[in-house]
Amino acid sequence: MPHRLHLSAALDGAGRHPAAWRAAGLRPADLFTAGYWTDLARLAESATLDFVTLGDSLAPPADRDDRIRGRLDALATLTRTAPATRRLGLVPTVTTTHTEPFHTAISLQTLDWVSEGRAGWLVEVSDTAAEARAVGRRPVASGRDLWAEAADAAEVAARLWDSWEDDAEIRDAATGRFIDREKLHPIDFEGPHFAVRGPSIVPRSPQGQVVVAVALDPADVDQRWALAAEHAEVVLLSARHPATAHAAREVLRRRVADAGRDPDTVTVQVRIAVTLAGSPAAARDRAARLDALAPDDEPGTVSYTGTPDGLADLFAEWLRAGAADGFHLLPAVLPTDLAAVADELVPLLRARGLFRTGYSGRTLRDHLGLTRPASRYAGPQAGPQAGPHASAHATSEVA
Repeated sequence: MPHRLHLSAALDGAGRHPAAWRAAGLRPADLFTAGYWTDLARLAESATLDFVTLGDSLAPPADRDDRIRGRLDALATLTRTAPATRRLGLVPTVTTTHTEPFHTAISLQTLDWVSEGRAGWLVEVSDTAAEARAVGRRPVASGRDLWAEAADAAEVAARLWDSWEDDAEIRDAATGRFIDREKLHPIDFEGPHFAVRGPSIVPRSPQGQVVVAVALDPADVDQRWALAAEHAEVVLLSARHPATAHAAREVLRRRVADAGRDPDTVTVQVRIAVTLAGSPAAARDRAARLDALAPDDEPGTVSYTGTPDGLADLFAEWLRAGAADGFHLLPAVLPTDLAAVADELVPLLRARGLFRTGYSGRTLRDHLGLTRPASRYAGPQAGPQAGPHASAHATSEVA
C-alpha cells in the first residue's frame, strides 16, 4: 500500500514569487482584507491539507518599492480565519525575539480555542539589525543566542499550556465555584533570558499542547536543530535533493531520540516552491513572465515548475527515497497555484493512494497522527520537567 503523505501550504502575501502581486487577474488591494485570507484558507481546506502557515516578521519595509511591503499580524490574521474554516490547521509564524513568552503562549492557546483545536506555532527569531531598531528594546544578537532563547520560550509555552489541568474548571453555579484552584499550577521557569511563574490565564485548550513547528535547513545553527529535536512536532525542511533531505531527516530523528522523544511523532515536510500549469511549456512561460517583472532572487528550497502530474511524480520519488513524510508547498502566485493544488494535484494524489480523501479527525493533532498529551502537572508523576517536550514523557490520551 502506498505511503500516504502529509501536505501543507504557505499563505504568504500574494505568493512566494516577488512579482506575484503583479500577476494577471490579481487584486493587490485585497491583500490587507479579511476576505482575502479567509478565501485562501477555505481553498486550502477544500484540498484537505493538514495545515497552512502564514509568515511574519518585525522587519520594517525595505527601500525598494517593487515588492509587497507591509503585512498583517500572522497570529491575528489566522485567528480571524478560524471561524470561516472547520478542519484546516492554522500555523502562524510568531517570533520569540522582542516578544514575551507568556503573551505568545496565551495568544496561541486562544487560537486553539477559537479554532476548536487546530492551532500550531511556527517558531521564528528576529535576527536582523533592522528588526532590533524597529522594536527598539535591545540590540541585535547572534543566531545562536536567539535560538537558545527561542528554546526557552518554547519550554515556557509548553509548561503554560499544561498549567491548567483538564478538569480544573468546575463551573458549578450552585456552589459558586468556577475553578478548582488546586488544579492550576505555577510553572516556576527560571532561565538566562527570562523567568516566568505562571500559571496561564487561559484554560487548557482543545489540543492540550499547540503543535510546534520549526523550519530547518541543513546549514542552520545547532541551537535551531536542538529546539526542533526537543520541541517540534512538525519540521519544514529546506533541501534541494532527496539525498540531502534523507540525510537531514535521519540526523533529526537521531537527535529527537537523544532528547527522549519518539522520532515517529515528528513529521518532516520538505518545502517546495511550485509554479504549475497544464503543460511544462506553459509552466515555464508563467515562470518566465514572473521573472521578467521581478527576478526571483530570494533564497529558497527546491523549486518545481511544471504540471501537477509531474509534481505528483516528484512526490513519489522523494517518498521512495525516505526523504520526507510530506511536503510544504510554497505557491508562486496566490490563489492561482493553490487552486491548481486543490483542483488538479490533490485528485491525482488521491488516485495514486498517496493522500487522504477527506479529513478523518477534527484537530491538527488528528491530521498529523498525534495523540493529545496529558498535562505534566496531573497525576503521580506531576512536575515541571514531565511532559511531551521533556526527557521523561507523560502518558498520552486520545482526544
